[in-house]
Amino acid sequence: MKKYSALTKYINLLKNDNAGEWICDKENDGSSERPIHVPFVSYSIAVNNLADDIYKFAKESDEIVPSKYAEIIQANGIEWGYDSMMKADASELDAQCILALLIASLRAERFCDGALLGFIESGSVIRWLKRLQELDEA
Repeated sequence: MKKYSALTKYINLLKNDNAGEWICDKENDGSSERPIHVPFVSYSIAVNNLADDIYKFAKESDEIVPSKYAEIIQANGIEWGYDSMMKADASELDAQCILALLIASLRAERFCDGALLGFIESGSVIRWLKRLQELDEA
């Protein structure tokens, strides 16, 4: 079994998946009796499972300390921000940085609803997973 197969198995799953959808409250009017609920993303089972597996892999791996993800991506010349992370050329990054990018995309969701969906829909997550697959095959 390859080292990153627990994560790279999601490449095909994400390609054929509706990763998530925005849920917006259209039933309530904003009154005190019927307050409007804040919009949020409802993620697919595949995305939720991927998130769980990323954290599990990071916890069990000696390649990365999950709390150091920001330092790792910064050391590779990538800012912890949507544009910089999305545009990062994964082809030369090592596994530690790819894992840090995956963790950072999950952490970004904590600060900005829909951030993870953006990384998935832009193709960044699949690109990062494909890089792990390349490293596994090398």
